[in-house]
Formats: sequence, C-alpha cells, structure tokens
Amino acid sequence: MAGAESRGALITLEGGEGSGKTTLAAQMAQWLRDKGQTVCVTREPGGTELGKLIEGILQEEQSSPLSPLAELLLFEADRTQHVSEVIVPALNARRLVVCDRFTDSSLAYQGYGRGLGLELIRRLNDEATCGLKPDLTLLLDVPPEVGLSRDGDQKHLTGRETLEFHERVRGGFLELARAEPERFVVIDGTLVLEEVTERAITAIRERLLLR
Repeated sequence: MAGAESRGALITLEGGEGSGKTTLAAQMAQWLRDKGQTVCVTREPGGTELGKLIEGILQEEQSSPLSPLAELLLFEADRTQHVSEVIVPALNARRLVVCDRFTDSSLAYQGYGRGLGLELIRRLNDEATCGLKPDLTLLLDVPPEVGLSRDGDQKHLTGRETLEFHERVRGGFLELARAEPERFVVIDGTLVLEEVTERAITAIRERLLLR
C-alpha cells in the first residue's frame, strides 16, 4: 500500500451500538492533525444535508415498520450522496478521511442482522460507492449487552432491536473481518479509551505506513 503521505486514504470505523466509534474518530483525527495531516471526519448516515434528512426518517417512530429492503435502500441513498459529495472530493484533495460507519455496516446490519442477501448488499454497495473500498477498517468489538448499556439513546431502528439481533450483527462484523484480514483490524472496544486509541494509532502506522 502506498504511504498515506502521498495520497488520501479512507479509514472506516465499524462496530455495534455503543462501541465507541464516534469518540475514537475524534481521538484519531486529533492525533492525525497533530502529525500534520489534513483530516476529514464524517459519518453514515448523516454526513450530508440529504443524509441528515434520511437520518431523520430512520430516527422516526414509524406507524408501520420499514421493510428490510426499504431500510437498506435509505442507507444506500445516503451513501451515494456521501461518497460523491464528501468522501471522493476529500480523497482527491489528498486528505485522510475518517468515516464512522460505511459499507460493512450494511452487510452486518441489513445482511447478517435482517437476513437480506449479502450479494445483493454488496452489489448495491458497489453501485453507491462506484467501487470505492476502505484502505483500513477498524472494528471495535463489544459484546452487545455492554454496548447497549452504554448507548442509552438508541435513535436508529437498528439500535432499538433485540439483543439477539445485535448478536447476529456482531457475528457478522467478525465474519467480515475474518474474510479480509488485510483490511480489518479488530480492537477490543471494552478496553479503556486510551488503550483503544493506542491500538488504533498503531494500526494506522502499520497499515498506512504513516509515522
């Protein structure tokens, strides 16, 4: 992999509810900026104005539940706009992009969690991203009962699901990580923030050749 100093790179943070992704994103961005990097911190859903509207739909209590496919298509619509409006321009400007959730969340939540076909989700992910793949994915692994106890304000539909659903999602994330060890680094999200941050920084140094 080319050094992160010579081009932009996409770092994604994945994990279940309450895994600490948002906090880690801020910590990582500060460390990268201290190293002289230009950093774009963003998230899915909600990283664009359209994304905020979609996020609002996902947060609303529905009179009838969204079908799994409708839910997936909302996330993919958010992703399409997010990639074209935020991520690709930042990468073209040689920035480091730190993204809280990306394509793997759709595979874990709508695939392993909801039961939609993984190949369908992969095709839609590829269409939404024009084939863009993360350079590094940090998976914060936390038992669902721990994460849910941390995340008291579960706004999205996926956050209001059963413990069994979140167990399937966790298993899905770990399966994805096993399938792509060259991209994923799994970090124990139950560790103290300082240790989680140090492991994330080590992964960035080793995988992106960033010193």
